[in-house]
Amino acid sequence: MVGKNLIVRFAGEGGQGVVTSAEALAQAATQAGYYVQTFATFPSQILGGPTWTQTRVSTSRVLSAGDELDVLVAFNQEAYDNHVEEVRDGGVVIYDSDQLELEDAEHSFGMPFDKLARSTGNNRAANMVITGAIARLVNMPHEYLEEFVVQRFTRGRDNDKQIIESNIKALALGRDEAAESGFYLGDIDRAEKPPGQQLLIKGNDAVSLGSVAAGVNFYVGYPISPATPILLWMERNLIGPDKFAYQVSSEIESIAAILGAGFAGKKAMTATAGPGFSLMNEGLGLGWMAEIPIVVVNVQRGGPATGLPTKTEQSDLLACIGPAHGDVNLPVIAPGTVEECFYAAVEAFNWAERYQGPVILMSEMSLAERTSNIPKPDLSSLNVENRQIYSGRNGYMRYEGDSVSPMPIPGQPGSYVANGSEHDPLGDTTHLPIRHVQMTERRFNKLKVLTNGSYESRNADQPIALMPWGGSKGPALEAYSELMEQDVDLAWYYTMYLNPLPTALLEELRSKELVLVPELNFQGQWASVLRSQGVKAEAITQYTGLPFKVRDLVERVGGKVKSIQKGMVTV
Repeated sequence: MVGKNLIVRFAGEGGQGVVTSAEALAQAATQAGYYVQTFATFPSQILGGPTWTQTRVSTSRVLSAGDELDVLVAFNQEAYDNHVEEVRDGGVVIYDSDQLELEDAEHSFGMPFDKLARSTGNNRAANMVITGAIARLVNMPHEYLEEFVVQRFTRGRDNDKQIIESNIKALALGRDEAAESGFYLGDIDRAEKPPGQQLLIKGNDAVSLGSVAAGVNFYVGYPISPATPILLWMERNLIGPDKFAYQVSSEIESIAAILGAGFAGKKAMTATAGPGFSLMNEGLGLGWMAEIPIVVVNVQRGGPATGLPTKTEQSDLLACIGPAHGDVNLPVIAPGTVEECFYAAVEAFNWAERYQGPVILMSEMSLAERTSNIPKPDLSSLNVENRQIYSGRNGYMRYEGDSVSPMPIPGQPGSYVANGSEHDPLGDTTHLPIRHVQMTERRFNKLKVLTNGSYESRNADQPIALMPWGGSKGPALEAYSELMEQDVDLAWYYTMYLNPLPTALLEELRSKELVLVPELNFQGQWASVLRSQGVKAEAITQYTGLPFKVRDLVERVGGKVKSIQKGMVTV
């Protein structure tokens, strides 16, 4: 039955190898030519607590982590109890027989993960034992996994051969255990490698790579889940002449530092999560008022306050559009896939330079920690925009006019005060009403240079549309495809350019009788933003800390559309 898709969940305690096992399966499948996507969720403590990861392996591009499980790998009793109900009919549970006994459990078999690993001479090979067993259940060719082991552990070290042999032995032991169980799920379809080179990468790393491709040369940050991997990546990789990466002691220092760097001509960036973003509000207001290009990444998590530090949510949108007091409307880009994370980072820097001000790149925990294989970006095809630098004489009116003007670099002609108080065109403080009107209109008018973003549309002639945002794109698109197979009349729209929306997209949305918006928050934040812009939008919300399941969206969206259409017919 497996065919084109295999969905496996690994569940247990943090530190038991749950994440390692999921990523090992993903890496092996990617190398063999499959498409993969992982999802991880874990508690906020450093070690321990209920943790689970899910890996989906497919012969076509993966849109979501999947709903029903083909295989559950349970590392302890709690994991089995909490997740067994999500195993599909005919699915299989593999459990650690050293940790639990399942005497009456159907469709399950146990094996001692660690004991089998130790028998190979490699105490760390338990994940390979598990991978071998899973591969046997779906008849994945053994050579796929052996090739993966050889490539992964050939590192030019003296003990490479020993490590490779022990891991291959671990794979074989797992296969033998699965064979003895008598279970079989059906063959997984043979992989056909995607064209071109593939990268297996997480969302946070894709944001980091995209930022470097865009020319970031100044990064300052403070550790906070789930944005910390971006800081760590920059500390390791943003090195060399004219590059700077540094960890400071608070988010207030972060925003202050990158404002100074942006003013000095650098492409500056930081990354944080909701609580840290709240601390940056005053600094973001300064960036808007003084017109300083910076990029702030907000990797959303459950809130408010400490909330759910390691769970996913899409509840910071309103805070990102209007973070500071007063009239502020910050540009927001929200990628929906790991691949889009790379290009969204490039575009965030382009936007910051183009309109000269702060740009918010909104990610979210499930996207940041998601592993997926993506086509290797072609750096030569990227459009990277750089600073419009003033090159005239002194006496320059930095804030003159009603749109973007070239920026002087400190120490060069045209020096000015980057003033956080209201100012005149030169930058001098003023409280005159006419100047406040003039400068407010200038700041808002600058957003017009950002309204040419791209967007997706399907079946645009339909009066009801589905429009997700951010990381809900994948499950929503998979649900949309199922609804199309059910002959449900529905349009599809999507863009990562949330604020300002592409002009043409906004015009299309305003013409719809209803736009349904799946989003992971209580308030229906994106739907409310759309309504404020003249769109008849209604949210489909979820706030569990977990992503949407495709089947739930199919039911909720399909039911809504059918009820509306029935009412139309009745009238």
